[in-house]
Amino acid sequence: MSVHDFAIAALPRIDFGSGALLRSVGYALAYGRNILLVTGGKSLESSGRLARVVAAIEAGGGTCQRMVIADEPSPEWVDEAVARYGGAGFGSVLAIGGGSVLDAGKAIAGLLATGRSVMDFLEGVGRGMQYAGPAIPLVAVPTTAGTGSEATKNAVLSRRGPTGFKKSFRDDKLVAAVAAVDPDLLEGAPGTLLAANGMDALTQLLESYTSTRANPMTDALAWSGMERFQSHFFPFWRSRGCDAKGRSAMAYASLQSGICLAQTGLGAVHGMAAALGALAPIPHGVVCGTLLAETTAINIAALRTRAPESVALNKYAKVANLLSGREDSLDRALDGLVANLRDWKQTLSLPGLGRYGLGSDHWGKIVAESRGSSMKTNPLPLLDEELVEILNRCV
Repeated sequence: MSVHDFAIAALPRIDFGSGALLRSVGYALAYGRNILLVTGGKSLESSGRLARVVAAIEAGGGTCQRMVIADEPSPEWVDEAVARYGGAGFGSVLAIGGGSVLDAGKAIAGLLATGRSVMDFLEGVGRGMQYAGPAIPLVAVPTTAGTGSEATKNAVLSRRGPTGFKKSFRDDKLVAAVAAVDPDLLEGAPGTLLAANGMDALTQLLESYTSTRANPMTDALAWSGMERFQSHFFPFWRSRGCDAKGRSAMAYASLQSGICLAQTGLGAVHGMAAALGALAPIPHGVVCGTLLAETTAINIAALRTRAPESVALNKYAKVANLLSGREDSLDRALDGLVANLRDWKQTLSLPGLGRYGLGSDHWGKIVAESRGSSMKTNPLPLLDEELVEILNRCV
């Protein structure tokens, strides 16, 4: 079988394994002794890990200042951070937290040296200027296993409300210098968080695998991530993160999902998720898990009708057999995949969109705002009425 042309964009140096949290300090200090430490609000501190990180910085002869991001970063929050710390002479940004923390760190690292507003560069809603850098080095340490943000080149920023948006500041120069992935950081996380993060990772793996820009390298990485998910996610979730093998497997699956999405783009779930997240305070992993089954059902139905020769149908069937552990025929596998994903949504008690005050009055805006970059790499273009059907099924 011939291999079609493809390209792989820049990736961080990856340090994966137990103890990577404290090793991240050494990476950050290598770029300079003055570190901007970006973290979430509570869990890192309450676990005692923040104190250990600060002690390691000081033991290495360094100093740090800490910024806390307790919600999804907004353009205003980023601009305020840049204005406050732009002249502090930081050698690096060390971002430790979930996807929002890593995205915040990514945006700040990209702008500290320039002093520019992120609205100069924010896609779709900004001033349309070309980002030229320079970015200061970012060391990214994920504390959740879902977004894969440590491996991507985009910082997702949000402004919520009727005129809100969820858009990316995106450039190859924003890729982290180092991604330090420590599975131990997943221990003891709440089950609701593990469920949302796990479904986010699965969604990114599946959408990357079926993307119109998928290639043999990303297929192999996405498949390896889905294999770990299939083997380990539910025991990991039931153990509330206390299953060491599960922690490692899900940290790996999430990392692969970030690597893959950075190369291939995503699909309709993420196209709608961005629009939904801009309108209501629905956690990103929750919206992915809530939409995944019905989006997959509509994608499969549309492919059967309008593109029956698409390679995506065979890919969906392969994933179905992997996740179910069976070897079903094409049609039986496709139907089984949807049934499996619906069952998982119920098992994980993922809430419907109505829980967040979303309903049919919002669908026109959601559909109109969902046609961003993620939707462009869906296995086929979905019609407006198909997107509305997905949303109606997920209330």
